[in-house]
Amino acid sequence: MNKRNAMPHQPAPDKGRRTLLKMAGLAAAVSASPVFAQTHPSEAEAEAEAVQLAQEWDKVFSRSNKVEHRKVTFKNRYGITLAADLYQPKNTNGQLPAIAVGGPFGAVKEQSSGLYAQTMAERGFVTLAFDASYTGESSGEPRNVASPDINTEDFSAAVDFLGLQPSVDRERIGIIGICGWGGMALNAVAVDKRVKAVATSTMYDMARVMSKGYNDSMTPEQRTQMLEQLSRQRWQDAERGTPVYQPPYNELKGGEAQFLVDYHDYYRTPRGYHPRAVNSGNAWTLTTPLSFMNMPLLTYIAEISPRPVLFIHGEKAHSRYFSETAYAAAVEPKELMIVPGANHTDLYDRVDVIPFDKLTAFFTQHLAAK
Repeated sequence: MNKRNAMPHQPAPDKGRRTLLKMAGLAAAVSASPVFAQTHPSEAEAEAEAVQLAQEWDKVFSRSNKVEHRKVTFKNRYGITLAADLYQPKNTNGQLPAIAVGGPFGAVKEQSSGLYAQTMAERGFVTLAFDASYTGESSGEPRNVASPDINTEDFSAAVDFLGLQPSVDRERIGIIGICGWGGMALNAVAVDKRVKAVATSTMYDMARVMSKGYNDSMTPEQRTQMLEQLSRQRWQDAERGTPVYQPPYNELKGGEAQFLVDYHDYYRTPRGYHPRAVNSGNAWTLTTPLSFMNMPLLTYIAEISPRPVLFIHGEKAHSRYFSETAYAAAVEPKELMIVPGANHTDLYDRVDVIPFDKLTAFFTQHLAAK
């Protein structure tokens, strides 16, 4: 098995580190060709060897006979090669509107983002579901580390790629961000003026939850303690030469909150399990929260306007407050859609719950040809 297909378990952190993870809220949150620059042949060969794409259909959802699908790669601005699935409706002519899809945080393109991408392709859009840098089939070492900057850039790199496709009208590109990638999507669109519309589903602001805890419950003393421990962890990682990883995600031991049970029900059962997903029993590096601690993702959310934003969230989701406060901070045109009775993970894959008709209408309107 390719080393990207599974993450070897690292020794579990001690009790102090487990306390650190609890304070950060992170464990609960788990919920083509190079462009612009040429690489030296030896570098290109090494990169091609590093990124190995599974050729079989290994998604957690059924393949549609209404769309064409192919696996592609492209580079982001930092030189990391991203692996992606490109979906296109069959029997179409001319240039079509396109949507880049990312998320959830710690998931892979074979899960929710791929389902969203394939479904929106059935509805007339060229779509791209991609693995974030350092995860899934994408490149980057060490494995399973996240960054608010690099992961925001991943969305813009997806827009780069889509804009070079002959079947895509580059002036009609939108973005969908799911769960933790909802915050990344909003951050990307604020700075990337090529994107004409953005929708988030069951959105998380990863910088907020990591730096302040759930419902902003982290005290200044807890934050200081957490940063002290994470800072000193860097010395241990430097001595080892490799990072320490958090405990395996979404394992249940009894007594967990319902939303953690919901995560387990998706990521650790046949419903949504995928061996490459961080959330499916693998883990982020222990120091992953560091870069999120002082880089608020939604600082410039108002600058998305006058382009439209659609927030979709479940009525019963523990994470609903993320969308509500982001909606309040955004500027018109904006819309918040609350799905009755839905919890956080219902919007990962419940096709009878996810409002695909609303998403279709939103992007059809705002990615219309001028």
